[in-house]
Amino acid sequence: MAALLAVPSSPAFADTLLSQGKVATASSTENGGTPPAAAVDGDTGTRWSSAAGDSQWIQVDLGASFGISRVVLNWEAAYGSGYKIQSSENGSTWTDLKTVTGGDGGIDTWDVTGSGRYVRMQGVTRATGYGYSLWEFQVFGGDSGPAGQCGTGNAALNRPSTASSTENGGTPASAAFDGDNGTRWSSAAGDPQWIQVDLGSTRTVCGIDLRWEAAYASAFKLQGSTNGTTWTDLKSVTGATGGVQSHEVSGSARYVRMHGTTRATGYGYSLWEFAVRTTSDGPVIPGGGDLGPNVHVFDPSMSSADIQSRLDTVFQQQESAQFGTGRHAFLFKPGTYHVNAKVGFYTSIMGLGQSPDDVTVNGVTVDAGWFGGNATQNFWRSTENLSVQPPGGTNQWAVSQAAPFRRMHIKGALNLAPTGYGWASGGYIADSKIDGAVGPYSQQQWYTRDSSVGGWVNGVWNMVFSGVQGAPATAFTDKSYTTLDNTPISREKPYLYLSGNEYRVFVPAKRTGARGVSWANGATPGSSIPLAQFYVAKPGDTAATINAALSQGLHLLLTPGIYHIDQPINVTRANTVVLGLGLATIIPGGGATAVKVADVDGVRLAGFLVDAGPQKSDVLIEVGPQGSSADHAANPTTLQDVFVRIGGAFAGNATTSVVVNSDDVIIDHTWLWRGDHGDGIGWNVNTAETGLIVNGDDVLATGLFVEHYRRYDVEWYGERGRTIFFQNEKAYDPPNQAAYMNGGTKGWAAYKVGPAVDTHEGWGLGSYVYFNVDPTIQVENAFETPVKPGVKFHSLLTVSLGGNGRINHVINGTGGPAFGTDTIPSKLVSYP
Repeated sequence: MAALLAVPSSPAFADTLLSQGKVATASSTENGGTPPAAAVDGDTGTRWSSAAGDSQWIQVDLGASFGISRVVLNWEAAYGSGYKIQSSENGSTWTDLKTVTGGDGGIDTWDVTGSGRYVRMQGVTRATGYGYSLWEFQVFGGDSGPAGQCGTGNAALNRPSTASSTENGGTPASAAFDGDNGTRWSSAAGDPQWIQVDLGSTRTVCGIDLRWEAAYASAFKLQGSTNGTTWTDLKSVTGATGGVQSHEVSGSARYVRMHGTTRATGYGYSLWEFAVRTTSDGPVIPGGGDLGPNVHVFDPSMSSADIQSRLDTVFQQQESAQFGTGRHAFLFKPGTYHVNAKVGFYTSIMGLGQSPDDVTVNGVTVDAGWFGGNATQNFWRSTENLSVQPPGGTNQWAVSQAAPFRRMHIKGALNLAPTGYGWASGGYIADSKIDGAVGPYSQQQWYTRDSSVGGWVNGVWNMVFSGVQGAPATAFTDKSYTTLDNTPISREKPYLYLSGNEYRVFVPAKRTGARGVSWANGATPGSSIPLAQFYVAKPGDTAATINAALSQGLHLLLTPGIYHIDQPINVTRANTVVLGLGLATIIPGGGATAVKVADVDGVRLAGFLVDAGPQKSDVLIEVGPQGSSADHAANPTTLQDVFVRIGGAFAGNATTSVVVNSDDVIIDHTWLWRGDHGDGIGWNVNTAETGLIVNGDDVLATGLFVEHYRRYDVEWYGERGRTIFFQNEKAYDPPNQAAYMNGGTKGWAAYKVGPAVDTHEGWGLGSYVYFNVDPTIQVENAFETPVKPGVKFHSLLTVSLGGNGRINHVINGTGGPAFGTDTIPSKLVSYP
């Protein structure tokens, strides 16, 4: 019998199997038939086995912190004679629960006492010449970790702040709450001075962390208030020596401040950072941890052949898996890699540098061989934050919708067409530099924002540019170009990067009147958030767990995979980041809304797909509740690379895909798609009435793709709305004209501005019809708006694809018809 060196007390938690079906990883696998998942699948006929080495491990992510009461190891013949059972809250720092020597294989059952989100078997000594092999690795326990513990998240991060004074405009109060140790608040030179933060709601405050600059306080008070007027001392400090301080406190407060009473120097008070930690009402959910098995991280020390092989293996799986379940992200640490990443469905290629030039590869390539040279279905993939040095001088990126190309540097030319110049229906570029010319060739439409190009070769129907250096001038009458010198408001997508050995998420700052890349003159302005302040979600996590993490003050990182939820993911805190990797996919069940955002400042939703569930949801994504009215102009909420799909993988249903009730929201690249092919497709099968409804004022859409809804694709009721680039196809499948009537009007407009709206403007908007069930169907107007001086449109077009259907007018009875097999657009340079 194995000898136990550290004998624990009896179990303190309910004895429930926690590990089965959860995400498992390992230091190695013997071969593809013995993956770590096989040890947590509940099947004693499948197994994990490692490489032949002593220091090997397998671990399971329980999804949240639990009390651990028992661990059972069902060994195959290749067992461990010496090993440790360990637990961890973050996947990095481990605590020994058991140390075993003299193990004899078979089934080992160990009672333990401890808690953690991650549990592993760390091998020390093998009993055979083979590796370690387990039929099953089972972890039992129960209640989540103890409630009332002090959280690790910073509840003050990016929250509204004020101070008694500031030394100058470069040292505002907000700099102490931005998560950036390189920016600071400093006060005037006088006693007393204070700085305070609004947490947004009354919280139980348990810890305050101060990072002092050289001008520190030798005496100060930490205070809390529920109303910002009446203050209670949480702690009084004297004889302080500056530096980094952590103070345990206890109290309830919405407002927290440092009230300095004595300066240590002749200067004012100065803080790099001021963090507030709070106690959760339920179990503490840890931030950080590993990124899961479908995030593949490469280091430049690895062989090019090995990296290329791993890229090619996933590409072979994903090349034609349009509605498959695989999700992958490839992350490249800073360095140079002589590889070409061919990018299939649900695959993201990403650099981990602070600048795109920190990572260089030979190619990030998309072609359309899987579909006979037709690129019109090359959806759901991405590349960002790296540079490409193509050996042949040109990189190929032949995509269509939902394939963002962000923060890239192409050291050569960029070809957006498939081999053979087959059809393509893309696409989107932002914050990118292309040294050579961009050749769209067969691309029907494209939107490029805040970038730099060495030229633009041609255009088919609708090429739109805003803030692009090197873009062609507007020429819409005889060509297809619509060009704005600047983008009025933009904020680049958050991205994961490495700072030393620490993962962090960078959150770019808002730009106004933007032109060219955000990184042209050095680092992109913005703030940085450590991964420890994110809940790193894995497939299998419930909405309840995710919401508990969000309410605790954590941000949300969705690792690649599919998330089935039975209630909305509720984002209630200002400045929360929800970032998906590898086209992470949320499927709501029971008719639930997938994501709801409160009417708060600065939320960032980015990089994920919502797939409508079989039971009809009223709304899939809601930004702000009905009646929202707060002003967010200084710090808008953004939706970036957030996609919605209804049907295709299965018969999904939703009345409306996205509703924006909040003011000042930026919708930066979205594709809202009622499926026209795949599984679960039909007029009365994957039902969806409207893609986007905007009720908020001052909403800006840059790169708006909305297709195939049964009524209006877009309805806009907020004032001062703006859209730069709109791509639309009407529903393919109305059974006949009688089924496709808007009262007495033939068909439904693609883009409707509400009759009460006084001010609205759009640039580069196109709508197409392809009625493949009944080609005789007509649409009276592609665009429907009030006729008012403040409602203006520039560069409108309509197209009948191969004569399958007819659009009688472009907008409000104006503009000639689009019809006939020649597929010639009907255009309006401006309206009215």
